[in-house]
Amino acid sequence: MELFLQQLINGIVQGSIYALIALGYTMVYGVLRLINFAHGDVFMLGAFIGFYTANLLGISQPSVGALILVMTVSMAGSAAVGLVIERFAYRPVRKFSRLTSLITAIGVSLLLEYAAQFVFGATPKSFPTIFETQNISLFGNVTISNDSILIIIVSIFLMVMLNLIVFKTKLGKAMRAVSFNLDVAKLMGINTDFIIAFTFALGSALAAAAGILYSVHFTKIDPLMGLLIGLKAFVAAVLGGIGNITGAVLGGLLLGIAEIMVSGYISSSYKDVFAFLILILVLIVKPAGLLGSAAQEKV
Repeated sequence: MELFLQQLINGIVQGSIYALIALGYTMVYGVLRLINFAHGDVFMLGAFIGFYTANLLGISQPSVGALILVMTVSMAGSAAVGLVIERFAYRPVRKFSRLTSLITAIGVSLLLEYAAQFVFGATPKSFPTIFETQNISLFGNVTISNDSILIIIVSIFLMVMLNLIVFKTKLGKAMRAVSFNLDVAKLMGINTDFIIAFTFALGSALAAAAGILYSVHFTKIDPLMGLLIGLKAFVAAVLGGIGNITGAVLGGLLLGIAEIMVSGYISSSYKDVFAFLILILVLIVKPAGLLGSAAQEKV
């Protein structure tokens, strides 16, 4: 029982990171019907922006304030990267077929990965200690680290804030209108280019937050770290129902828990295989995802 509870805690922590990244996938897909495969690499850039920010500021005393400062700079920098990607990579090909946009997304992903290797170097780096970590005993042999608690709290806060933006503001109403029908939204006077750019910036900021939380927890970062994690977050988005915000959160948590359970009870060698097995099963059994709804589209 103690092993199960420990694995459950670890799975929720892992799933919270997947959920933050999956939200970016699901928002962009909801607005543009585009799978932004470069999103995982924005997660990586967020981690590196945080790395160089912490070193540039010379943070020597780990604290919550230092973490908030580094995360804020990283989210702002990644949001700017998201705006640049949308403006110069995706907007010019938006009028073409979705296949063109998909190929562009793959190209942007490869560009970010190899540009990061050229600029940052291929050698993994140790993330600076901006938050002091320690284990807290719950009961028996079950423990949780304070950085794990931080990941859960920050993830919940950001998800709640996103929900408020999307469902309680005029900007969120415009996002939902563009998601429902782009052409009709234009006729209603909505600046669709601005809304799409804002969606990219918001999703990129969430990915950067996930990058900082991941780096604080696991400490090692490298230019290819976003490849596998980004794909798993995409699996989480599909599992929950891509285009559905609540579904992205649910999918991330379920995938994180399932992955850690497989590692604990079977073997860590199979956790990656299991993640993509889930994707295949979901596409076969319920292509729309757990909370998604099937919709017919004109071709």
